[in-house]
Amino acid sequence: MEIKLPRLAMNDVAYMRETVFYEGPRFRERVSRFWILLVLASVIAAAGVASDSTATVIGAMIIAPLMVPIQGTMLATVLGDPTNLSRSIGLMLAGAAAAVGIAVLVGLLLPVDVVAENNSQVAARVHPRLIDLLAALGTGVVGSIALVRRDISDALPGVAIAISLVPPLSVVGFTLEAGALLQSIGALLLFMTNVAAILGTGIVVMALYGVNRLGEAPATQRGRRTHRRNAILVAAAMAVIVLVPLSVSSVSVTRSSLFEASVQSVSERWATDAGWRLEHVTTAPDNTVVVSVEGPLPLPDTTLLEQALRSGGLNPRQVRVVLVPAYTVDY
Repeated sequence: MEIKLPRLAMNDVAYMRETVFYEGPRFRERVSRFWILLVLASVIAAAGVASDSTATVIGAMIIAPLMVPIQGTMLATVLGDPTNLSRSIGLMLAGAAAAVGIAVLVGLLLPVDVVAENNSQVAARVHPRLIDLLAALGTGVVGSIALVRRDISDALPGVAIAISLVPPLSVVGFTLEAGALLQSIGALLLFMTNVAAILGTGIVVMALYGVNRLGEAPATQRGRRTHRRNAILVAAAMAVIVLVPLSVSSVSVTRSSLFEASVQSVSERWATDAGWRLEHVTTAPDNTVVVSVEGPLPLPDTTLLEQALRSGGLNPRQVRVVLVPAYTVDY
């Protein structure tokens, strides 16, 4: 059985324009609302990241208004509205810069740097992978359909939580202030991935619902083809921008995870044979795997671990062993 999506009417497009465009008699009111919510969301997100509080970060996601100008960029692209396109892009970029700036200021007030090594909120956002793009695409589709279909618009708060926008920008600010440039780039890539997902999926959803036919499209067939081609080029460009670095990051993270798991397996056998206990295995920022073991004196022979690593095809130069002697006193 063939399922056909319902076509939209002009009043539906008018509703979408009112929802995501900053125009008309309420222009000043809508812009001031955007900046008030953005500043508050950025402060809350910065506080949540700095305190490593997931609940606080989720609160910032819900009130953050950045998704509106991003969806405005998408709708303006589909409708061929250059005025609202430039206005939406401007608000999106200015809002993103403000969120980063607020995090930098908060970072300057803190006694310690907020980086991946000491903060789980940062660590979760500095190594985006292709799976993050998949999640962003799914939530982008839901957000776009919620914009088109008023009967499911209640899903938007869930979309705001799922497609994180302001928290990655806070991480960009904190890591910039701390001088961790690579972590900043990773968090910025996560933000760009989410933006690309909203734009790309939104353009596709709008085309499926026939929104492009209700815009102020060019009268000539050639003009319509140009309009459609420009929308496709925007989606393709955004896909390339995020796919290449995400693929590289995914390969790097996967390779690092496999190496760490192999080192952990070998180290656990070595520690058990020596009568010691493997505490934890982590990967340092320089990609060195740190193996921490604990046990009674005498210290175990680390050359045996080196030999075991080499036998397993692992490079011992990428492994650092931390020995923690344990003393037991009985009275």
